[in-house]
Formats: sequence, C-alpha cells, structure tokens
Amino acid sequence: MKRASFLASCVCPLVWAAAPAFAQDLQTRTVPPPPPATTPSTGEDQVQFNATTLEYDSKGDMVTAKGDVRMYRAGNRLRADTVVWDRKTGKVHADGNVAVVNPGGDTAYGDSIELTDALKDGMVDNMLLVLEKGGRLAARKGTRSLDETVVLEDAAYTPCGVTDSNNCPKEPSWKITAVRVIYRPDRRRIYYKGARINLFGLPTIPLPAFSNAIGDGNDNGLLAPDLRYSRTNGFEFAQPYHFALGPNQGLTVTPRIFSAVLPMLKAEYSALNTLGAYRIAGYVTASPRSTDLLTPTPAGTPNSFRGYLDGVARFQLTPDWTLSGSLRLTTDPTFLRRYDISTDDRLRSTVKLEHIDRSSYFSVAGWYVQTLRVGDRQALQPIALPEIDYRKRIPDSLLGGVLTFQLNTLGIERPAGQDTQRAFASAQWELRKLTPWGQEVTFTALGRGDLYRTSDILATSVANYRGESGVSGRLIGAFAIDVKWPFIGALLGGTQRLTPRVQIVGSPQAGTTTVPNEDSRSVDLEDTNLFSLNRFPGYDRFEDSARVTYGLDWAVDLPGFSLTTNIGQSYRLNSRPTLFPDGTGLSGRVSDIVGRTELRFHDWVSVIHRYRLDQGDLAVRRNELDATVGSRSTYFLVGYLRLNRNIDRTLEDLRDREELRVGSRVQISRFWSVFGSTVIDLTNRDEDPLSLADGFDPVRHRLGVQYEDDCLKLGVTWKRDYQTTGDVKAGNGFLLTLAFKNLGR
Repeated sequence: MKRASFLASCVCPLVWAAAPAFAQDLQTRTVPPPPPATTPSTGEDQVQFNATTLEYDSKGDMVTAKGDVRMYRAGNRLRADTVVWDRKTGKVHADGNVAVVNPGGDTAYGDSIELTDALKDGMVDNMLLVLEKGGRLAARKGTRSLDETVVLEDAAYTPCGVTDSNNCPKEPSWKITAVRVIYRPDRRRIYYKGARINLFGLPTIPLPAFSNAIGDGNDNGLLAPDLRYSRTNGFEFAQPYHFALGPNQGLTVTPRIFSAVLPMLKAEYSALNTLGAYRIAGYVTASPRSTDLLTPTPAGTPNSFRGYLDGVARFQLTPDWTLSGSLRLTTDPTFLRRYDISTDDRLRSTVKLEHIDRSSYFSVAGWYVQTLRVGDRQALQPIALPEIDYRKRIPDSLLGGVLTFQLNTLGIERPAGQDTQRAFASAQWELRKLTPWGQEVTFTALGRGDLYRTSDILATSVANYRGESGVSGRLIGAFAIDVKWPFIGALLGGTQRLTPRVQIVGSPQAGTTTVPNEDSRSVDLEDTNLFSLNRFPGYDRFEDSARVTYGLDWAVDLPGFSLTTNIGQSYRLNSRPTLFPDGTGLSGRVSDIVGRTELRFHDWVSVIHRYRLDQGDLAVRRNELDATVGSRSTYFLVGYLRLNRNIDRTLEDLRDREELRVGSRVQISRFWSVFGSTVIDLTNRDEDPLSLADGFDPVRHRLGVQYEDDCLKLGVTWKRDYQTTGDVKAGNGFLLTLAFKNLGR
C-alpha cells in the first residue's frame, strides 16, 4: 500500500491530505522491513540477493537488482525497489521504499541510500530510524559509520506514538528537534546539538547541549523537574540528577530551591545485588522551627538544622533466611509536613531476621518509634529490642489434628517511661472435620504460660495499662468448638449460600490485670474478630470467659453481581467481671451486634459497609462505609467513619471520631481528566470531649487537571491544608507536573 493510499484509508475527524515526504517526518513508513534470510550465510564476506530480476554488466562489473530486492550480509539486511551494486568500488545504491536493518534490530527507512557492500555504513536521504529499544529518529539526511554510529542533520526524536486510535497519523505529544543528532548504539545514547523540546508541536524548552539514554538501562542524566508553590515555603523548583554508579546501583541528587526559605538537598542511593535490594534517602536543610507546636512559629525565629532519613532493604540470604529493615528518622515533628514529604504522625524504624520453611517460622526483630504528634513525649515511646518468635507446626498429630507450638519473648524500653519484658510458651491444637450432613466442625485447644517483668509503672498514666511492678506470671487455657453449616442453592440464575455459625468457647479465669498491657489496647468488637479465640489484639490481654457466639453468613453470586453479608453476636455464660472497657461492645454479658455487607456489580460498583449496633437500644456505635462507583478512568469514591462508643476519654487508643473522605476523577476526553479529593473531620465535643473540632472541620483537599498519554504527563494541582502546626502554615499550595515519559536519563 502506498503512503497516500494508507492515509486516505484512515477514518479521521479531519481530512488528511497526502503529502510528499519531508525532513523530520516521524510517521511510520509503509514499506515492511526486510525479513531474515531464508538460507544461512556461509561467511561474513558472502552477499545474498533476492530480487524479481537481476542484471549483471560484466564490463562495468555492476549488478542491478529490481523488484522487491533483498540484500543480506553479516546480519545486516536491506530492502528496496531497486539496488545497484558496483563491485569494483563496493558501493551500493538503493532507491524506492528503502529499509535497512542492522544486527541490533534498528531499522532505517529512506527514499534513497548509498552504502558500502558491508551494509554497515553509508548515507540516507529523508531518513527515518526506528530504534529496537523504543523511539524513532527522523532527519533530512543521515550518515551511518562502520561502528553503526548514526549522524543526522536537521533531525527530530520522539518516543511517542505517531498514530491515533484510528491508525491515522498524528503529531506526537512531544519531540526533540535539533540541528545535529548523533546516535551511539554502543552507548545506547542520543546526543543533540542546537536542540529544543517541542510540546504539542510548539517549540518550548531550549536544550543547547543535551543527551538522553534509550532503553531501560542505568545512565547519568537529568530526571523530570518538580515545580510547586506553598504558603510556607513559597515557590519551589527541584531538579534531580541521576548518577549511574554501575548497572545495578545509582545515586540521585536533587537540589530544591525555595523563594521563601533556604534551599534543601536530597540524595537517594539505591542498589540491587545477588542477595536483594536496598535504598536510602536523606534530606538536609535549615529553616525556622518552633518547639511549641500549638502556636505558629514567631517571626524572627533563627534557622535550625533539619533533615530526614528514609531507607528500606530486603535481602534473601538463603531460600529460607531473609533479612529486612526500614529506617525513618527526622529531626523534628513538622519537617515532613512542611516540605510536603509525608503526612505520617509516627515513624517506625525496624529490622527483622526471618527463617521460614514448610513447617516452622523463626524471627528476631526490633523497632524504634518516633512520634510526630502534638503533645506526645518522645521519651515515652517504646523501643522494642528484641522480639524473638518461633513457631513449629506439626500436621497429622494428635487425633489427626494440627499441633502448633510457639515461643515468644519481647523487651520494651522507654527512656522515661514504663519498661516491660515478656516471654511465653504456647501450644495450640486444631482439628477440622466434616460431618455426613455437611457441617464443618472445628475443635481448638490452647494452653499458654506467660512471664512478665515490669518497672516504672507510674510513668504510665492509664492504670489499666500498667500491671504490677516486678515479676508476675499467668497460665492461660481455652477450648472451643466452632460449627458451620452451609446451605447452597440456585437463585435468579446464580447461586446463594446461607451459613449459620455457632461457636462455644471456654476459658478459666487468668487474672490478667496483674500483667501490663502493651499490645492489646486498641480493642473493638468487629466482624473480623467476632469468632476469634481471643478478641483482644496482641498477647497481653486474654478473654478469660465462657461464651457462645452465633452468626449468619449469606452470599449471592449472579452474573456480574455479588453480595456477601454477615451478622453476629456473642453471649457470656458466666457473670465474673470482664477485662473489656465499657464501650468496646464486649463489656456486657450480651455483646453488641456487628456485621459487614459487601456489594459488587461488575467493575463499576463496590460498596463495603461495616457496623456495630448497641445490644440495648440498637444505637449505631460504629458506622463505616467505603464505596466506589465508576471505571478506572472515571470514578467517584466516598469513605465515612463514625465511632460513637462512649468510651472513657482517658483511653487514648479508643477515642471516638467521625470523618468523611470524598474523591473523584472524571475523564473528560481521551487524554484529559480532572480530579479532586477532600478529608473532613466531623468529630464534635459530644463524640470526643478532648477534640478541638467543631463538627465540620476540613483537614485538607486537592483539585487538579491532568493531561496524560503514552509519553507525556502534564497537570496542575491545587491543595489546601487547614491546620497550622508550629512552622507548618495552613494555606494553599500548587503543584505543576510535567513528565516526559520514556525520555530516560
């Protein structure tokens, strides 16, 4: 098919007139590249020909081939309408629909070409070079040397697509034009002289001296810049530069310049070796900060050194042994928020050595927590080192069940707070059986012995968390029978499953108030722990009571539609005092009612609702909704959470709250979209007497517009924070995103 015929066959919104080829024509040529030779070559000096007609002038020692000519030599391939080979001079002249492929897979197209008979070097008029690693170069004239270096005059480069969804030619989103371009396949790099980036066909950014890598290798070079504005720091410009320190490691240095404060420097090193990968990043700057986070930083506050370390690593030492860790440390509580690095209110640094095989697990771990919360004392944060955990699983043991042994020890230190050391050993047996009537019956038995050593208990303000000073211990035992009876049948062309479930648990009183509570504080009755053997999280508290738990699961699966829901409640069979605080849904003999419903319709609708109803007056104690409607390109999502549990306000881990999260993205055209999100604190004094919110307190929101295609991302985002904390000011911020995809380094 001729080029004009191809263009005329496109279904385009506008009439595209066929035009003659011209310099910097990046469009795909209609001639297919020459296929590999059908017969093997007997040597590098052999030249193979295929053509419709072949003429030989014995006097001039000239070979003329016509009609779909194909020429092969030493891995180089040529295709053209006509080829004239001067055997005396070794020159090859090809005309008409010329395509040349080198051993690396790069394909050069042109109107005419002058080559040597090695097919490695020569000159091409109106050249288009399609690179095997991605991207294409076009030029008025191109010259290729014996080392396959290509020099192009009046040239252009782009990695973007040059056809639209209807296969019609289109202008690439961006391209680089230059007076001279040098392509070095040995370095996998393109060098430009007198270059300029053209965005949507318009010249924008001048690049007097510039180069970029092709493919996915590691190389030196500039990365995409970052431009933003915030009320605290003013205008910000960041320009990262990557140093390739080897094929498996690199260093990226990013200077960040601000209009309102001193610059900041970020350095990030990453590497990959035979054992695993690791990354470490550091930020350093100096700016005013305040020790009083409840009030804005006073004017005239002197600059202080500020910084942040962020690292992660994972190494597979052997098939069974793994070493992993993370590092997150900052100089002060507001640094991350001020420079828009993170909104986390706690940073945790960890290290863990693990051994995992088919029947056992062993780990040695430790962690350090840095608090960024207003009012928290760092000296009261726990340092856990070490935590040692060993588990051994023995299948087909007692009566055919599974027996699991566990040994665990943990040490928690606080510079100015309570210190705790804990060790325990446990054994758990589990047997699952199916009855002839279809019931699934699971028997579980647990035995555990704990030993604690505690000091400085008065440093813990909540009495229920302290335990007793000195050495204490306890014995824990529990036995449970869990019965599920599923009923399955047809419904509306699909299936439905109705599963009643009953669990009976017996556990003698363990006197667990004598030991401290470090890891069982955030307790709340939910659908996820309703049938757990211990509804406390962690190990420090155990539910020592006899109880019966009952519930119902229902699931419907139809073509493109699914619905699952469950509901349940528990009843304590004894009347001894419980360890659960009031408001958790478990403090009375009859627990609150909990449930969860999930609805899905194709990939368009996803709704998850979780709730807890007061067993007395059916008041809603927990109401949580997460819903998404739409496709991947256009969607609306909403998240709502309300905890109205009336819990003692001294229990800091269980405070009530109400929050609304809304987000949306709308694809307004093929490449353009708008997006936005907001977080609103709906908590009032009735829900949390310690809260400063008034019932409708926006936390932050953002709104933006973005263009994104196969090789360009361009967008503007407006963000507003409503909370002032120390040197972090509430106010507006703007982010400009401009990323040239596939440009490499």
